[in-house]
Amino acid sequence: MRILQKFELDVDADAAWRALHSPAVMSELYGPLLHVDSMASGGMPVRWEDGADAPVRYSSFGLGLGAHLMSVHDRYRVDAHGDVRILRDCGIPLTGPLATLDVWDHQMAVSPAPGEPSRTLWRERLVIRGLSAPVLWAPLWALWQWRSARLRTLAPSWAFDPAPADPALADPVPADD
Repeated sequence: MRILQKFELDVDADAAWRALHSPAVMSELYGPLLHVDSMASGGMPVRWEDGADAPVRYSSFGLGLGAHLMSVHDRYRVDAHGDVRILRDCGIPLTGPLATLDVWDHQMAVSPAPGEPSRTLWRERLVIRGLSAPVLWAPLWALWQWRSARLRTLAPSWAFDPAPADPALADPVPADD
């Protein structure tokens, strides 16, 4: 079973790529609906690196929902949209309702939006399999709708240099002497 999404974000692809690797962004993305906490002894890293395995625990309003071993892998390719960077979590749920799944394959791809390099084309695919997949698909689909709304809301905050609300207030470029 699959959940697919494709939309544009109001941030450049470099900032979206950095955000994909940020545990802090993931926590903010799911909040306040879900709380994500590291199960690793050192706590959450600042950044997930390619090849990292990251055990996390999910809870909602104090109720434990289970644990998941994220297995982070980066891929790069070129398609009709140009350079595409893909983060793949092919880990597996360990405990909780999602642990009844046999397959968890979550891929998120970012590339510059066609004709608008200051925006990101976001593409996402979640594939789940197992006896419980038909039952879990609807709640996961609803959660993915929540995520897409949160992504659109939060993405502008990922830029290092956000555009000023009023261009007249921007700092003038100093003249060379």
